[in-house]
Amino acid sequence: MSRAVLLLVAVSLAGCGATRAVSSTTTSPIPRARPHVIEPSAGRQAAAVTPGAPVGDVNAHAPSLAEVKHELRLELVSAPVSNATYIDPLRYVTVWERTDQGVDAILPVGAPILAPCRIKILAIIPDWYAGQPLVYFELLDGPDAGKVQYVAEEITHIAPGGSILQQGQAIARYAPSGTAIEYGWSTPSGVTLAVATTGYEEGQITPAGRSMRAWLNSLGANAGNSF
Repeated sequence: MSRAVLLLVAVSLAGCGATRAVSSTTTSPIPRARPHVIEPSAGRQAAAVTPGAPVGDVNAHAPSLAEVKHELRLELVSAPVSNATYIDPLRYVTVWERTDQGVDAILPVGAPILAPCRIKILAIIPDWYAGQPLVYFELLDGPDAGKVQYVAEEITHIAPGGSILQQGQAIARYAPSGTAIEYGWSTPSGVTLAVATTGYEEGQITPAGRSMRAWLNSLGANAGNSF
């Protein structure tokens, strides 16, 4: 699902696609399916997008990497490490897929991707891949406070840039069509941690992706091993 391209785009707070706030919490009515792990071969190509499928904002504009960095610098806050705990942000996953820059997964349509702790939405990229968005957010609590994560691709109803969400609120929801989601570590420099540290080629299993799968598993996600 993940792309070899750098995150060369970001969006101003007023310029992103669909970005209304969603206040869903862990009491969401979405039924919790029993997740399972599939084992695609490393390097397997992303699932094809059905021609004409409304996977994102086809009119989305891609700003420059410089704008990405500027946006992230403006929104980052000084978040001290604390003893706060995290919740599984992907508790509604039905299928865990490959590890690459992050971890790929499938959820029921409308299921929320939850804030693992108090977070700040840093920026939204409306056209990261196949017209689908990516949203950066900063962890504000816990042992990983100050680190940046992202969720991308088959998402909609993204919380507005600059907003602060409490633990359990919805960062975004799983969209009706697209190429599943990717959840991973990012950097304040506008590129994924995988690209910033080891580089990335399509389908490659990265240390950053393995780290994210281990982080999710530590929260009870049962995401299986990296493959």
